Amino acid sequence: MDDFIAARSQMALSLGFHIIFACVGMVMPVFMAISHYKYLKTGDEVYMGLTKAWSKGVAILFATGAVSGTMLSFELGLLWPGFMKHAGPIFGMPFSLEGTAFFIEAIALGFFLYGWNRFNKWFHWATGVLVGISGLASGILVVAANAWMNSPSGFDYHDGVYSNIDPIKAMLNDAWFSQALHMVLAAFVATGFAVAGVHALMILKNKNTEFHRKAFFIAATCACTAALLQPISGDISAKDVAKRQPIKLAAMEAHFHTEPYSPFILGGIVDEENQKVDYAIKLPGVLSFLVHGDFETPVKGLNEFPKENLPPIAITHYAFQLMISLGMLLCLISLIYLVAIWKKKSWLSSSWFLKLFVFAIPLGYIALEAGWVVTEVGRQPWIIYEIMRTKDAVTPMPGIVYSFYIFTAVFISLSIIVIFLLYRQMKMVSKLYDPTDPHFKQNLKH
Repeated sequence: MDDFIAARSQMALSLGFHIIFACVGMVMPVFMAISHYKYLKTGDEVYMGLTKAWSKGVAILFATGAVSGTMLSFELGLLWPGFMKHAGPIFGMPFSLEGTAFFIEAIALGFFLYGWNRFNKWFHWATGVLVGISGLASGILVVAANAWMNSPSGFDYHDGVYSNIDPIKAMLNDAWFSQALHMVLAAFVATGFAVAGVHALMILKNKNTEFHRKAFFIAATCACTAALLQPISGDISAKDVAKRQPIKLAAMEAHFHTEPYSPFILGGIVDEENQKVDYAIKLPGVLSFLVHGDFETPVKGLNEFPKENLPPIAITHYAFQLMISLGMLLCLISLIYLVAIWKKKSWLSSSWFLKLFVFAIPLGYIALEAGWVVTEVGRQPWIIYEIMRTKDAVTPMPGIVYSFYIFTAVFISLSIIVIFLLYRQMKMVSKLYDPTDPHFKQNLKH
């Protein structure tokens, strides 16, 4: 492994790890606020216990996310000094604002965790809402910075010189809205299905069923709503990519040749050497319709772009196929959930229904990671699209491969710690969080 590949691998590992905590930080405080609101309106102490349990989970993942986020900020400067030298003054604003949102989130979370029976009940609830708002703001601001790399704006570039810098225009670039919308919905889908699946598993095990049913309903409703909206945001994103990064769209579809009635490809094995996709299902004209709104207009193929500007086609295509396949599967589960809520309430207690959500625990996050592979790998060989190549931004410092190994060990260690802490939280539900459980009452006496 050379240093360039090691630097890219380290960044990919760090982003892939951190994105999970970023999504949890965006979504779990919303679930927490919904549960807390239900407690305040109904007086049902199960909701209070649920809110406390979720808030402790948020605190664990927030602390871990702070560690991985800090590591990422150092990595940008250490691994990609050529990039930060020029890009820092241009897209630094969303990172600065994200830091502000992060500190607001930390302060609000502290108020929320230690504010039980100390603050006015609605002020206490408002601090939890603020945790959610600042978490969402943090995620959107980071996505705005990434969107700038895909759609650079807010500066003039001539002969290697960046001038007339406008940080606000850079932050509100052409790609930020479509990417932010897609990311927020993806965060709700991934986190919602994971949380709902864990609580469904506890229901199947017949442990604290009332507690877990209430938790399941909140998480599943949010996840399924987001999953059904996601294809709309996906269409917006795809049309935006077709306009700004046609080479990425062609790689996503492994679309090698410009032709009328351009087909949408499902599955298949990419043969880059012979510029074809074997064993694929091709839907004639569908790609043309999705991009142009009619079935005949050609979509530009990969063979029309310079070879030195092509991204890794197979990886981009397979990641895209994985993302949309899992997305459609989660949409199907969401439709089943809606039918159960409206027409077939008996399904909600059925073993097969709960097992669907247990099966879906990892699917949202796999789709999320695949989507980020499409975004990042599909932009290659550019770190700033059509401005700076990734190989020109990497550090000249030798020995990056050892840094990659060290960071890998750190992330594996953090993962083990987080899994252990969350597992312990789940085991403590009966004693600390579910007021209907006899163990909870015994614990109160002690």
